[in-house]
Amino acid sequence: MIAEMRAFQMLYSRVRSVNLISIKYPQIHKLYRTFHSTNHRFFNDSSTADVSTIYDPMTGSLVTKRAPKSKHKEVESNKDPYKLSSSEYADALKDDRSYGSVVKANHGSGSGFGANKKKSKSKSTWVCSDCGYTDGQWWGYCRECNNVGTMKEFTETDNGGKTSGFQVSEKIVRSWLPKGSGEALPMRLTDVNRGINHLNWRFPLPGLFGHEVSRVLGGGLVPGSLILIGGDPGVGKSTLMLQIAAIIAEGREICKPAPVLYVSGEESVEQIGNRADRMEINTEELFLYSSTDIEDILGKAQALSPRALIIDSIQTVQLMGVTGSAGGIYQVKECTAALLRFAKKTDIPVFLIGHVTKSGDIAGPRVLEHIVDAVLYMEGEQYSSHRLLRAFKNRFGSTDELGVFEMSPCGLKAVTNPSEIFLSEEHSDSEFLAGLAIAVIMDGSRTFVIEIQALCAAGNSLSRQVNGVQAGRADMIISVLMKQAGLKLQSNAIFLNVVSGATLTETAGDLAVAAAICSRQYL
Repeated sequence: MIAEMRAFQMLYSRVRSVNLISIKYPQIHKLYRTFHSTNHRFFNDSSTADVSTIYDPMTGSLVTKRAPKSKHKEVESNKDPYKLSSSEYADALKDDRSYGSVVKANHGSGSGFGANKKKSKSKSTWVCSDCGYTDGQWWGYCRECNNVGTMKEFTETDNGGKTSGFQVSEKIVRSWLPKGSGEALPMRLTDVNRGINHLNWRFPLPGLFGHEVSRVLGGGLVPGSLILIGGDPGVGKSTLMLQIAAIIAEGREICKPAPVLYVSGEESVEQIGNRADRMEINTEELFLYSSTDIEDILGKAQALSPRALIIDSIQTVQLMGVTGSAGGIYQVKECTAALLRFAKKTDIPVFLIGHVTKSGDIAGPRVLEHIVDAVLYMEGEQYSSHRLLRAFKNRFGSTDELGVFEMSPCGLKAVTNPSEIFLSEEHSDSEFLAGLAIAVIMDGSRTFVIEIQALCAAGNSLSRQVNGVQAGRADMIISVLMKQAGLKLQSNAIFLNVVSGATLTETAGDLAVAAAICSRQYL
């Protein structure tokens, strides 16, 4: 093969025009082009490589000419053409543009016209889905909360010039928030509390419905608070927030209407208006808007100066320039941080509606619950019209309060006597009620009377269903009855239920559970 290649090279060195060879000897010309394109390095190393073939754009043909030997020697002595960068390789071949060199310069340095484009850089990070801890390396577990299997990989691409989520949120919030007269300095606690009447610091929500919501919030709505409300799909989160927005917009406590902005990223304005008409809400100062851009939402809030802002939901909004789509970990975190700054700087309370996962937790990073001031959760059984509103976190009040509502065609209504919904309406005609027990428990500042139902079926010891009572507590009570009371429950299937979907957390209800099981066992 080497001898043939040298023969081809000598033939080309004696003939000035490559067109003549291509006409008279087309097969030789084709073979030479193949050898020359695939063995360019061999020709550069040859001592007789003083002739090169280049493409002449003026004539539109390939032209063979003698190249200066100094250029070849400089390339040979300094760098290997195959190890040069794209720009260096193209410069080194300016005087040695053979057919193979031109092909390699075009294909080896990128793709034609896109060779000068800057490639985007990607960076992979691992984020814990529970606590939001970020690490640049995968360890198999979270080094912050020590949970296993919660580290998720996220790839952030640098598109050259795009700002980070923090810079975007800073620009959004600072662009229109009122600036102080001077630089913010640390203040004494006595100076902060001077002139503040804590009795009138919160603004209450009037009416039976508003009073029930205020009970869960700790006595009223705190200015500048950020409140997250979660719940299963269809439980009534949007209905609850629309009624709260209507109460605030009416402004009964301040004796004048006040604007409230309700923003939805899931429904159109017409759909929200249809639901408001069904609920008989006709407040003039309630403004509806449909958008998913935080910058656009804050711009509309700037012109309106609302008394409260409601976002439905936090998983549908996004910040331009932040990695990921709406609902991602970075988007949820940065959007919540921007809304938090908005609430604290303007003293406007912000309500966020959050989606939940299959396990019942609020979707998104765990840090979302750490950022907000209060986390409310709405519960309710699928075939029951009653809804329970609990506070799992509240920086301004207790988390033991419980709000009880009933879903009606006109929306949610407060239940004046919650104990009625926790007692079954139908009873047997027998002189005694087997398998039923009444428990009086404390939930927050109120007393509730709840009913516990038990069923023991002989012949199947593997079945055990519990609803409203923790499975571990139920097993412990059953074990105590078998050991201390001598009940033979080993061969019985046991079913426990708390009426109306209530959850029995107080230990005072353990006696009622044991009584219900005993009464059914001795029937």
